[in-house]
Amino acid sequence: MADEFAKGFTIFSAAGMLWMILAAWYRTPEFDGPQLTAPVPENPGTYDAIGIIIMDAMVALMILGPITFWFLIPAYQQAKTAYADRNAE
Repeated sequence: MADEFAKGFTIFSAAGMLWMILAAWYRTPEFDGPQLTAPVPENPGTYDAIGIIIMDAMVALMILGPITFWFLIPAYQQAKTAYADRNAE
């Protein structure tokens, strides 16, 4: 179980760090204004649009990665073990 926790925490940390970097680039128009929460630029170029898509994907990965490794995989393993024990009796 410790390896699932480490994997989930690594995904959470890496995705969060990448989101913070991209949000600092695209959602911080000035130092005195809103930081990391400002709206994205109106007409982004090709590379800016790719960066914005990756930024949004990192938010989803930051949520779904730990949920998968902390809850879904252990629950599946417990269910598989319980099902095997029930059939063995």
